[in-house]
Amino acid sequence: MTNRSVNPHTSSNPNNSSSSDSPSIATGARSRARSTSRRTFLAGASATGAALLGTGVANALGSQAGSVAGSAGPAGSAGMAGSSGAIGSLGLQRARPVITHGVATGDVRPDGGLVWARVDRPARMVVEASTDPTFPRHKTKTFRGAMLTPDSDGTGRLRLVGMQPGQKIHYRVIMEDQHTAVRSQPVTGSFTTAPLTNQARKSIRLHWSGDVAGQGYGINPDIGGMYCWKTMADRNPDLFIHSGDTVYADGPIEANHKLDDGRVFKNLTSPYKNKVAETLEEFRGQHAYNLMDENYKLFNSKVAQLVQWDDHETTNNWYPGEILEDDKYQVKDVNLLAHRGFQAFHEWQPLDRKMAVDGRVYRKISYGSLLDIFVLDMRSYKDRNPDAGASATKPGQILGPKQEKWLIDGVKNSTATWKIIANDLPLGIVVPDGDDQEGVSNGAGGKAVGREAEIGRVLSGIKDVRNVVWLTADVHYTAAHHYSPDRADFQDFAPFWEFVSGPLNAGGFGPNDMDGTFGPEVVYVHAPAKNKQNSSPLDDFQHFGEVDIDGGSKDLTVRLFTTRGKELWSKTLRAQ
Repeated sequence: MTNRSVNPHTSSNPNNSSSSDSPSIATGARSRARSTSRRTFLAGASATGAALLGTGVANALGSQAGSVAGSAGPAGSAGMAGSSGAIGSLGLQRARPVITHGVATGDVRPDGGLVWARVDRPARMVVEASTDPTFPRHKTKTFRGAMLTPDSDGTGRLRLVGMQPGQKIHYRVIMEDQHTAVRSQPVTGSFTTAPLTNQARKSIRLHWSGDVAGQGYGINPDIGGMYCWKTMADRNPDLFIHSGDTVYADGPIEANHKLDDGRVFKNLTSPYKNKVAETLEEFRGQHAYNLMDENYKLFNSKVAQLVQWDDHETTNNWYPGEILEDDKYQVKDVNLLAHRGFQAFHEWQPLDRKMAVDGRVYRKISYGSLLDIFVLDMRSYKDRNPDAGASATKPGQILGPKQEKWLIDGVKNSTATWKIIANDLPLGIVVPDGDDQEGVSNGAGGKAVGREAEIGRVLSGIKDVRNVVWLTADVHYTAAHHYSPDRADFQDFAPFWEFVSGPLNAGGFGPNDMDGTFGPEVVYVHAPAKNKQNSSPLDDFQHFGEVDIDGGSKDLTVRLFTTRGKELWSKTLRAQ
């Protein structure tokens, strides 16, 4: 198939920006360049170790965190015009509004779910919902949302309420033109509402993974696009935990990405993927690009999502307060980049910020008597990436005190059989950032120090809670890790499992070294050979994980898959 360059927004000006979206943020982190690692393979650029951004988005966003989405001012106002063409003329060109990127559902509750969509011009979002896919009038509820405008890049969310728990809900989204009230063609989707805790137990299936369009591997028409989404959709999960790296804002995409073995990975391209994202428009374009994939849109229309973010929604390995030394970036202030990345992420993902404890990301989703899911944010509140090894002993954090307390209290007070903690960074895997450490572990083993001390407090605080499972991604391979105090230097915790999965459509790496502080045992791993790092989606090192909770026995089974649908490994955990 011939390579095609497609603008996901139909814009001719991907660099449209305004300084008015730039908050006043104190910086002061040390500046430094980074050495190349498996996390710094960025397409179209020499791997110089993409420096990172950030001052804990919490600080980066400051008091604006609760209202940034949809309040971008002039920069946001340029959004729909820059992304979709001149709004006024569009109304003359086409009689109907157009829903541009499909529909999606997220953060379900017993009474309904959050529906997301985007329109090409100012229009009101209307959603009709029914348990009957034919939408008979007497069984259909209509919900009218706010006007979608350039301030949010034409994106919008509408929470459906008043639904029955544990029911499959069919919905169709319609957009009403702001000026003419002419309606768009409807786009349909479905989701299942969460059951109540006192309902009869039904089995639950969820998937998790992360890492989309990374290391130069985008939408390849020759292999059916991002086929990972269809593979998962065909297995009919109730929920999907998107474990972060929903986009690679620091990873340009070329039409012909040459592999080390001489093969060529062909990509659809976009003006927004020609360079690293710096402007608000460019960050928005990262999300728009991924939704050019028909498999992704199909998946979004069928499976409710719980979305979290990791680093590449902003830039590789970022931490709060960082100042970049990277020639690919004109904007060096990671706080500013994180602010823009945060806004685009919340505009384009089906995430209900009202359910987040801090109005950002970390939140709890209850799914009947069998399951509570704790979605973590291990980016907004982390400290500067510390030195590796035994010298990384200074007090550190990756959750922050409020999130740490929330997690301990939430898990301890949960009445659900299973407590899943979705951690976007793994616990015992050593995740280097050049000579520093991106993740929890310092790579030295021994006592819990630095960021390990914070996780140690969490593990100690929940040690009397049964049936806790951790799910993560980030490292671009799949694995099963069992942690036990019998093998650990830090011993004040109960044994638990952490399961790793990814990437969905990105370079395959690993396996990484393990840190012995919490006593991990690598029970299973599937990763490319050491001499085959940055394995492409042409090979079979793309992964997702599946969790089945049996409604009768209450047992939980984890299966690790390749994105072509091959089951690699499974483990059943008995409910205690």
